[in-house]
Amino acid sequence: MKILLLGKNGQVGWELQRSLAPLGEVVALDFDSPGPLTADFSAPESLAATVRAVAPQIIVNAAAHTAVDKAESEPDFARALNAASPAVLAREAKALGAWLMHYSTDYVFDGSGTTPWSETSPTGPLSVYGLTKLEGEEAIRASGCLHLIFRTSWVYAARGGNFAKTMLKLAKERERLTVIDDQVGSPTGADLLADLTAHALRASLQRPELGGTYHAVAQGETSWHGYARHVIEFARARGEPIQVAPGAIEPVPTSAFPTPARRPGNSRMNTRKLRETFDLSLPAWQSGVERMLAEVLG
Repeated sequence: MKILLLGKNGQVGWELQRSLAPLGEVVALDFDSPGPLTADFSAPESLAATVRAVAPQIIVNAAAHTAVDKAESEPDFARALNAASPAVLAREAKALGAWLMHYSTDYVFDGSGTTPWSETSPTGPLSVYGLTKLEGEEAIRASGCLHLIFRTSWVYAARGGNFAKTMLKLAKERERLTVIDDQVGSPTGADLLADLTAHALRASLQRPELGGTYHAVAQGETSWHGYARHVIEFARARGEPIQVAPGAIEPVPTSAFPTPARRPGNSRMNTRKLRETFDLSLPAWQSGVERMLAEVLG
């Protein structure tokens, strides 16, 4: 079986190269890949030639415009990456009879309330990023192709920058920190998403009726403030030179850090459908974060 992986150098794409390997031959590309095959999501129609040349049984799209604030000032570029390109991939998947695996976000919701969002909750994006990701989802569903869409949130990985690394750096430099406490979600490892992807694809290849949209995040919830405290105390317990005192990590509202794009306050995701459909037990968010920190701290 041949698998076309797009966005191979992103956080999730990097982990997918590992998790997808047992399923078949993985052709992994990114926008700067050398050679005749391109994965240039800024030119959506160019993706069609790549799909036709590879002729995969599975297309996994791990590429996206994820610079949430920047998307506000470049909506056309964000739409090309997040909506037009997935639409082309869906069209080509349909023509080939191939599966399309795609990743979306809690930003398709308006972030209100405290109830975890289910797959059937009404959408209402607050930002260009959220709107274009929703448009991408809708295009895939409308195409009629075999597909899996995983909506996720607060994704991190040991590779590249992330919130935890930023908090650790600041905690070693400052005696006081302020961190937002009115946004709530579940930190989710790119490695977990990659493993869930391989598991769901393997099952769906045997049972096509399992296709559809699922929420995929780690178990439990926290605020950015709670996340930061957990990271810093874990590092302190390991003997890292932390300057900030335990009581000097101050919770503040979102309004303390104005941004071009509005952030959802409620990023809680109901994962019941994913767990029951694929017979999964999702790990607590703390376990994944601690494993990532152990790797980063050495």
